[in-house]
Amino acid sequence: MMPKRLFPLLPSVTLGALLLIAPAFAQETKPKPKRAPNPAFAKIDDDPKLPRVLLIGDSISIGYTLDVRERLKGKANVHRIPTNGGPTTNGLKNLSAWLGAGKWDVIHFNWGLHDLKYIGPNDTNLTDPKDPGSRQQVPPAENEANLRELVKQLQGTKAKLIWCSTTPVPEGSTGRIAGDEVPYNAIAAKVMQEAGVTINDLATFAKPRLAEIQRPANVHFTDAGSKVLAEQVARAIEAALAKQ
Repeated sequence: MMPKRLFPLLPSVTLGALLLIAPAFAQETKPKPKRAPNPAFAKIDDDPKLPRVLLIGDSISIGYTLDVRERLKGKANVHRIPTNGGPTTNGLKNLSAWLGAGKWDVIHFNWGLHDLKYIGPNDTNLTDPKDPGSRQQVPPAENEANLRELVKQLQGTKAKLIWCSTTPVPEGSTGRIAGDEVPYNAIAAKVMQEAGVTINDLATFAKPRLAEIQRPANVHFTDAGSKVLAEQVARAIEAALAKQ
């Protein structure tokens, strides 16, 4: 049996232990600081004297947005959709909202890397293509049908349209197979040619420079690489503006 004189010590021991634990617990549960908003998504105040340009695309386009905007400063109001464009299925759901009610003079757009990536049976993102049940998020036939509908909607804006080909998938990319952009780009090129849409072949432009501008075993580009892509994108948009 515990001596009676020890019982008064128990509350103080318990309190001391809690005081030691509390700071660590508070540190563990402290909310993480919010990530600063990406400036690529910043609202653009239009200069009414300049044409309006819209960029639609995934993280590759997010990477070059600011540099395109800078290169076309004083020449165009360069907007982009306020998110990662994702796959063509996402485009079909959101294109009307992205276009809004305003007039667009040029729309530079791409879908591809999210269509060709592999997902699991429960829509697990970027699964190993060799895993059982792993499949491309939007298979080629569906990709083609979606692109045709997206182009039809985009043509309704009366803007000059520029399709941007999907940049290369390198060896070792998680959840994707190297070279899968080739058949997807062939499908897109067929759709665009039939619809009379201008093609900015960013894939062909980037391919001989990949060692210098793309991250290793990754579909994404370095900051310097995004600047290089921005040069080509800005040139394509300027050429379209010159034809107005």
